[in-house]
Order: sequence, then structure tokens, then C-alpha cells
Amino acid sequence: MTPQEIEAEIEDLKADYARLSADLEKLVYVGGRTEHNEEELERIAQQIASLRRQLQHRKS
Repeated sequence: MTPQEIEAEIEDLKADYARLSADLEKLVYVGGRTEHNEEELERIAQQIASLRRQLQHRKS
């Protein structure tokens, strides 16, 4: 992956994270099950961190 592709993937994941976070807030408000969203948010956060490490290594 090129640095530009990594940055684009990070932006996509950040958008997904924002959407899921909003969905989670709605689920909490109505008393819905939040486990899946919480797990997905954690997975996305880990992917973003991994991609940022890759990007950092390529820039240095």
C-alpha cells in the first residue's frame, strides 16, 4: 500500500467509526444491545492504529 492509499483507508475507517459511534449512542438511548457496535468500534480503532504505524514507518 502506498502512503496515499493508507491515508485514504484511515479516512474511510474514521468515517465508519463516526457512523458506528452515532449508532451506538442511539442504541444506548433506546436501551438496545450495544455489544456488537462496541466490538466493531474497538476493531476499527485497532485497524486505524495499525495503519497509522504503517504510515509512520513509511514516512521515516
